[in-house]
Amino acid sequence: MVLAAVIREEIEIPEGVEVSLNNEVNVKGPQGELSRKFKFSNITMKTEDDKVVLETSFPKKKDKAMLGTIRSHINNMIHGVTEGFTYNMKIVYAHFPMTVKVTGNKVTIENFLGERHPRSAKIVGSAKVQVKGDEVQITGINKEDVGQTMANLEQATKIKGRDPRVFQDGIYFVNRE
Repeated sequence: MVLAAVIREEIEIPEGVEVSLNNEVNVKGPQGELSRKFKFSNITMKTEDDKVVLETSFPKKKDKAMLGTIRSHINNMIHGVTEGFTYNMKIVYAHFPMTVKVTGNKVTIENFLGERHPRSAKIVGSAKVQVKGDEVQITGINKEDVGQTMANLEQATKIKGRDPRVFQDGIYFVNRE
């Protein structure tokens, strides 16, 4: 059995993106700026020749898993500041036409299944929500904020206590760009 003494991961930094590593990872690009703190002592991070290098010595299973997780987070941050994330959703209703409005940092859903009280979903972080007809578009540079806002919208229109094959009203995820 051969054990690897050092595992090394390299992440390419595209042109127009700046990555700085001090206590946290700061990624700055044309779309904006993101920063995140990673607290894991066995992994060292440094920049070399337009690359972010992650290394761990004598890794255990948890160290390998954490290395991949940190790599994915940094890749998502780079993708966010260069292209951003866009999730598309569709408003579906059968009998009662829903009204969806964005007010401040909330999305208000009125007349869902004929209910008198409006439902609301929180917009997380810097995500932006646009409603056009029966389509909802969520955009932002932080993948976690955009994804959590999308999940909040789906959960706000989740139907409980009824047959989901009959009551298919709600706001559903369609695709991401």
